[in-house]
Amino acid sequence: MIHYIPRRFSIIRDKNLCVNCGVCVKQCANKCHFYSEDGKTVLSKSNNCVACHRCVDFCPMEALRIEKYVCDYRENANWTPQYQQEICRQANTGSTLLSAMGNPKPFPIYWDKILLNASQVTNPSIDPLREPMEIRTILGRKPEKIEVEKKGKLITKMPPQVMLETPIMFSAMSFGSISMNAQKSLAMAAKELGTLFNTGEGGLHKELYDYGECAAVQVASGRFGVHKGYLDNSRFIEIKIGQGAKPGIGGHLPGEKVNVEVSNARMIPVGSDAISPAPHHDIYSIEDLRQLIWSLKQATNGEKAVAVKIAAVHNIAAIASGVARAGADIVVIDGFRGGTGAAPTRIRDNVGIPIELALAAADQRLRDEGIRSEVSLVAAGSFRCSADIVKAIALGADACYIASAALIAMGCHMCQTCNTGKCNWGIATQRPELTKRLEPKIASQRVINLVHAWNHEIKEIMGGMGINSIDSLRGNRLMLRGIGLTEKELEILGIKHAGE
Repeated sequence: MIHYIPRRFSIIRDKNLCVNCGVCVKQCANKCHFYSEDGKTVLSKSNNCVACHRCVDFCPMEALRIEKYVCDYRENANWTPQYQQEICRQANTGSTLLSAMGNPKPFPIYWDKILLNASQVTNPSIDPLREPMEIRTILGRKPEKIEVEKKGKLITKMPPQVMLETPIMFSAMSFGSISMNAQKSLAMAAKELGTLFNTGEGGLHKELYDYGECAAVQVASGRFGVHKGYLDNSRFIEIKIGQGAKPGIGGHLPGEKVNVEVSNARMIPVGSDAISPAPHHDIYSIEDLRQLIWSLKQATNGEKAVAVKIAAVHNIAAIASGVARAGADIVVIDGFRGGTGAAPTRIRDNVGIPIELALAAADQRLRDEGIRSEVSLVAAGSFRCSADIVKAIALGADACYIASAALIAMGCHMCQTCNTGKCNWGIATQRPELTKRLEPKIASQRVINLVHAWNHEIKEIMGGMGINSIDSLRGNRLMLRGIGLTEKELEILGIKHAGE
């Protein structure tokens, strides 16, 4: 072997505790555990371990643990072990490197460098346990003015509006990239919480048609699963132009994940690769985008709001302005830390910009042009806690999409191997023996618990600011201060430094 690529993790088995019950053998989809030739002793091989911790969690004797495997290379700040190993993999295969989930590189996380204001005496805080706090959010284009009859009846015809009981929605994860049980869990949670889940570009499974009132349906470049019934059975329609994890390129669902159920939902042959082109072949200008938005509104009798999802890139402010002027009711901006089922590693780790900067720039551009009320802004791209949500809304978001956080609540251990289809937790897989491991009732309840907790924390934070309505928080950058940021970063974010 010319190039040795060391394993990433080591499985440590305590022989004094292990009783050779074989639970780990049954639980590992990567076949890291196996019986010896005598059929009695359980052994482990660490080469395929992805640190999903399924074996550790299910071991009845707590005899297992996973450790990071260290194989020292000669020190070199430029040619790090990771780059050397990736070069070796490509030299062996001649293939593009694929990765899943979000960008893991140590780029600045601006949420952690933004602090929130709190009220004291002149503007007293509010007790969210004893006073009403409004976090209900309404998405959609707002008219320039509203006319009302003397008796209070609304005269102005309102564009389609989407009411959410929380500013949190579940981002696009298609059936195919995730299991039916995982998508059903999100649908059940959305219905209970009064919010929406996004179908992604994989169509809508017949079993989920009853959840249409809490579904946002996606129209991507491949047009998988798109038909009138699909569009009608939704709260709003989302045209996917770009995705934060892979701006500028399309999607690819490997044929091995396209079983009969996925085939029916996507309207493609069983076993065929589902390839979404990088561009929509009917969109090469803002005028083309306007035509598609108009067509979708006509197809649904003007009853559905239409969103456009774009990746956060360098000229995001101008793009957001163009999308708003093309007639979109909602603009979704997805930052470079957004998750994915599979993306070329080089694209995921090097293309795009942080959602914090993109959101602030887009919101300010729309305000400067006087068209902010004509469109709602939804931010996406790795929201880890309720404080991130509050900061995003203060930077200008109307609502936020979460995805990875919801999957972690279900049981995802962020092993970043979704593209292999061997998810031990039954989430990013179509293998029947694995998908059955995820029980929708249990998984949905965990997601519901997470959002309930975040909702409560959002109210507490707002109360501490002396704000009792999320409308008063939206775009209120006076409630934010930066710490450890450059003057240029503060300028783009539109906030002052701590102490000012």
